[in-house]
Amino acid sequence: MSDTAKPSKTVLIGAGRMGSALAAGWLKKGGAVTPENLLIVDPGRNEHCKALVSKHGLKRVPELGPRMAKDVSLVVLGVKPQKFDEVAPVLNDILPEDTAIVSVIAGISVRRLRTAFGDRPIVRAMPNTPASIGKGITVAIANDVPAAIKRRAEKLLKVGGPVEWITDERHMGAVTALSGSGPAYVFLLAETMAAAGFAEGLPRELAERLARETIIGAAALLAESPDSPADLRRAVTSPGGTTQAALDVLMTGLPDLMRNAISAAERQSRKLGNENGR
Repeated sequence: MSDTAKPSKTVLIGAGRMGSALAAGWLKKGGAVTPENLLIVDPGRNEHCKALVSKHGLKRVPELGPRMAKDVSLVVLGVKPQKFDEVAPVLNDILPEDTAIVSVIAGISVRRLRTAFGDRPIVRAMPNTPASIGKGITVAIANDVPAAIKRRAEKLLKVGGPVEWITDERHMGAVTALSGSGPAYVFLLAETMAAAGFAEGLPRELAERLARETIIGAAALLAESPDSPADLRRAVTSPGGTTQAALDVLMTGLPDLMRNAISAAERQSRKLGNENGR
């Protein structure tokens, strides 16, 4: 049965913060999924899941049974990595052979997904946490997947922000290190800026607000400007001024620190992927 002929039933397995946020985006007016065609599979204990189900009147079940599975055309896997080996065999036994699998599980490779789900269409995606408010970016790989499935997957993923496609899964470790883990680097920057302001005598609350709003404003400027980050930096750096004095300190160590940090995250991503593939 073709993808266009079978019922367009979508199942979200794992409705935590990210899964619930993506589903909320799907359900917006004119969105990718209608409430009657979305099934939530989750114990329903977390507040994100409860709010999603209540707001949209969705059907939620703690586990997917054979009768419900027979009409499923696409599954979005959003469970924690340690739950994958528990969930995958059950799904493989009950899902139709042409059901598409879209995984947003960190560290589970396409090879691992193919081992679990056979010849079903597989898309692996790596969103980051700002995708939970529609401001993130997702990188996905969908080798040997029909174009219609790829388009449908992109429609689901892009509610979290832009979607970039890669063809070499070896890049996913670097993707995870840069954009997947990247928000934490920015949050750390906000922490350290606020702490430095406090150390210079500012009230803690004011220092935290200044750091937060400065980063928010700089990010908005970066988003709106056609200039590169380097050009924007140079534009606000007057020779011999206060910004130059600070950058003289930062430039002696920050580039190498960031390079080492992303390299460490990339190595850890590969390690976790190998462990999950055992």
